[in-house]
Amino acid sequence: MKFGICTFVTDETIRPSTLAVALEERGFDSLFLAEHSHIPASRETPYPGGGELPRYYYRTLDPFVALTAAATVTDRLRLGTGIALAIQRDPIHLAKEVASLDLVSGGRVSFGVGVGWNREEMRDHGTDPRTRGARLDEQLAAMTELWTKDEAEFHGKFVDFGPAFAWPKPVQQPRPPIFVGGDSPAALARVAAHGDGWMPNAKRQPDEIRDQVARAAEALGPNARLIGAFARATPEIVEAYQEGGAEELDFVLVPGPTADVQRTLDKIATIIAPYR
Repeated sequence: MKFGICTFVTDETIRPSTLAVALEERGFDSLFLAEHSHIPASRETPYPGGGELPRYYYRTLDPFVALTAAATVTDRLRLGTGIALAIQRDPIHLAKEVASLDLVSGGRVSFGVGVGWNREEMRDHGTDPRTRGARLDEQLAAMTELWTKDEAEFHGKFVDFGPAFAWPKPVQQPRPPIFVGGDSPAALARVAAHGDGWMPNAKRQPDEIRDQVARAAEALGPNARLIGAFARATPEIVEAYQEGGAEELDFVLVPGPTADVQRTLDKIATIIAPYR
């Protein structure tokens, strides 16, 4: 099983290039960065974690800029979005960003996507929260056309463009792996239709983990992969996901200054050392 980190990087935390080097030096396999374009001040949508929304949610860097910085100082670290809010982005531009990052990183991109949770944020981008799932399905299909066809076109309800040329193409063929975030049946169906794996939030108890792994095996089939994301770094959680056959486990890293982050990474590296 592989191990990585899921986190936010902001203007107040460790720089993405410094974080990437620290991860590669300690033997981690991947870095997944979260995304929010902005956080509306209204805060009508409750924070899923409960309580006040952490400060780093509205200070996060653009993930593709940050991951490009990480790509330039590493050789093997997988670079992922965890998750990209595609429904708040133009799919033609997004396809180019993903392909460009895959090119400059030498084919190291994992494209994590989801529908998001902040309804006010979606509306500011012109997205109706009620149709966000259908919009994401079309966007994934349209981006795949752009990545895999010399002359691509797509005609849907939410995405519509005529024959077009779009380069670069991804280094990974036919496209970078797509991991769908979310715990709902709709997320699992989206994996089956458009993705290569499931990236739900990791569970906290071994029984919950076994149930999550079983649902993945039943719904996804033998070829799709399970990545546990935003996991707590404990031996019990690592063992449960390993027993269930998860491909990768990515631990939540609370954003912070360089020295604090490096100490946390040292602790996590000690926990996962017996499982490498």
